[in-house]
Amino acid sequence: MTPTCDIAIIGSGINALTAGAMLAKSGKKVALFEREEVAGGCMRTETLAEGVSYDPLATTFVLWVTGAAHGALGEDLARHGVEFCATDTPTGVLLPDGRALTYKMDRAANVAAFNAAHPGDGDQLAADLDAFAADAELLFGLMGGDPWSKSTAKLLTKEAWKRKPHGLATTMGGALQSMRGWLETSFASDLNRALWAPWCLHAGLGPEASFSGQMGQVIGFALELAGAPVVKGGAANMVRGLIAIIEEHGGTVTTGAEVAEITLANGVATGVKLASGEVVTAGKVLASTTPNQLYGTLAPMPERQDDLRRYRYGKGDFQLHYLLNGPVKWRTEGIEKVQLLHITPGLDGVSKAGNEAERGMLPEVPTICVGQPSAADPTRAPEGQSVLWLQLPEAPRVVKGDAKGEIDVPEGGQWTEALRESYADRIEAILADHIEGFRDQIVTRRAISPADLEGYNMNLVGGDPYGGACNLEQFFLWRPFAGSKRHDTGIKNLYHIGASTHPGPGLSGGSGFLTAKELGA
Repeated sequence: MTPTCDIAIIGSGINALTAGAMLAKSGKKVALFEREEVAGGCMRTETLAEGVSYDPLATTFVLWVTGAAHGALGEDLARHGVEFCATDTPTGVLLPDGRALTYKMDRAANVAAFNAAHPGDGDQLAADLDAFAADAELLFGLMGGDPWSKSTAKLLTKEAWKRKPHGLATTMGGALQSMRGWLETSFASDLNRALWAPWCLHAGLGPEASFSGQMGQVIGFALELAGAPVVKGGAANMVRGLIAIIEEHGGTVTTGAEVAEITLANGVATGVKLASGEVVTAGKVLASTTPNQLYGTLAPMPERQDDLRRYRYGKGDFQLHYLLNGPVKWRTEGIEKVQLLHITPGLDGVSKAGNEAERGMLPEVPTICVGQPSAADPTRAPEGQSVLWLQLPEAPRVVKGDAKGEIDVPEGGQWTEALRESYADRIEAILADHIEGFRDQIVTRRAISPADLEGYNMNLVGGDPYGGACNLEQFFLWRPFAGSKRHDTGIKNLYHIGASTHPGPGLSGGSGFLTAKELGA
């Protein structure tokens, strides 16, 4: 039978679209199938009010603009009108007492700010980032490359020759340091520690987790280099740009097309069968799904059931979005242009809130990441109005109780509309402490619970935006399973991509890029 297409791709998130665009450019006939009516996975743009666009899910593309996929597709995206916007102040922190610290795309300014908080802290920041830069080729090669490739083997051989085996082992061991370990040994100031502490949450980790300290330095390096860019006009423009690349090379993207199963013949993937009954034959199939969806539903593999039993999902995510009349009137000066501002009591506060969420409790004082997209992209709102994009990475997937003892939790622990809005009220009260006249400015508020997130995208199991817990035992070589190898599934011509696979979550397109390269793109 002649294949309908060369490559069938299940899903249309960043990895599926990246793989589709690269493979289509290389001459492959590509067909993507998305069960939702809107393509893009976690890249969506909706209307918050008339003339006001917002990204209800992901919004920041620093991992994309610093990644290999952008190198392969950036010029094509620009040709299709995709533009990235950023201020010169990508991040900052605001403490309950009103103290704040900002981090700029300027090493000298950052060193001075850290030294101002405590003499010597800025010098140590520079030393830590310089040490990371010296190891960047090795670390980025391992984090973003194919761990089983010849290029990775050559990289490790070269580094072992240069550093000697014990030196290489020392470097690798140092990379396993936790965020708490890094912050408490490098910085004396609680404010300087507080700037970095929440960033481990954006890697799906807590401050006590192995490797979370290294991720903090990765993020600091990337933010200093590229800022915290958003897509002008909304993340959906990124989706439109990637789809345009696929379509101009003869590929197709079909929405409202749920894949019910992957068709097999003699242990070989031959295509996909849609819920409508239509069968699409393909030379190869890429599935951008969770492991449970792939091995439990689309291509059931009894031999994977024990792996699925052990596979864990992480904390849920809570989103909150505001349209405000007028500018954001922060009581603390100097944070108006910060694109991703964390409001937190600091390192111990991040640890406490994360632990509460892990135990199924609504955090008493959650870590609040306040995005200010209209500071970088004024097109997000009409003149005289502002949009705030809030993310709270410490939300329980199933709610067992309230750490503050104020909110009634429904029996069964499911997120209801009443629970969602009550928790949003808690967050709003914290914002009101820091923004003058905040409640009087509110035009529209939109809260999105972990359950709502799963409703947007079935890959966000329990509202986990990272496709599974990112702890060391199911990361790197071992993502999603201890026996995983590349994006191989054990079924010939079937490949697993997405956040649940190496190199993990985030808007980098990493697994799509690696798999496309493996298939000849």
